[in-house]
Amino acid sequence: MPRRRIGFWYRFAAVLCKPPLVVLIKRDWRGMEHIPAAGGFITAVNHNSHIDPFAYAHYQYNTGRVPRFLAKSGLFRKGFVGAAMRGTGQIPVYRESTDALSAFRAAIDAVERGECVAFYPEGTLTRDPDGWPMTGKTGAARVALQTKCPVIPVAQWGANEVLPPYARKPDFFPRKTHRVLAGPPVDLTRFYDREMTPELLKEATEVIMAAITALLEDIRGERAPQAAYDPRRERIEQRRKTRSQTQPRTEQEEGRSK
Repeated sequence: MPRRRIGFWYRFAAVLCKPPLVVLIKRDWRGMEHIPAAGGFITAVNHNSHIDPFAYAHYQYNTGRVPRFLAKSGLFRKGFVGAAMRGTGQIPVYRESTDALSAFRAAIDAVERGECVAFYPEGTLTRDPDGWPMTGKTGAARVALQTKCPVIPVAQWGANEVLPPYARKPDFFPRKTHRVLAGPPVDLTRFYDREMTPELLKEATEVIMAAITALLEDIRGERAPQAAYDPRRERIEQRRKTRSQTQPRTEQEEGRSK
């Protein structure tokens, strides 16, 4: 299947965004040979800065296979932003759908048309204190198993040094280096042609996240924590701590009132 033309809107966005990225951020980019030359595929990328979609899009734009990011469907209805989102071929996610597969129908259709769909499997900026990937959501695995397309794991580091997670002001000086490493496709064949149960999707997602984390270990020259940060588990633990702290006070107040 031939690759899709980049198109006017993506080239226009590149004209606007590439010059400041080139001037302000150095680049150490590896693994471009793993980006398929043709056909539909997924890239699964870690997310550690509000500006890393631009920095990562720059990397993949230079491979000739532009990424189509997933975004909330509402953004596609808002003036110039909506026009740009539609024009660059970004993928609307209809979160109001009650059918999990239908929510990603546009992504599935894009892959089947020969597009690259870029997933941030974590679903949001990492909350890991040291910037490692968190546990992933199952959307990328769901689309991959539905389409049987290649899943290219990608790790990036450096945009977070320009703009750390949840920071308000970037720090461009001294110039930081955006490091990207793409790996070979993740082997998900053992999950094919099986019922897409929550357990199966969770296991496939863990395989994808493990591949991303291994690439980030290579970039950083460090070992990641043995267990990935789990926001859901952290929320449960925080609620448990809050209850344990408030309960003794409540019991003391009741004792004084007797």
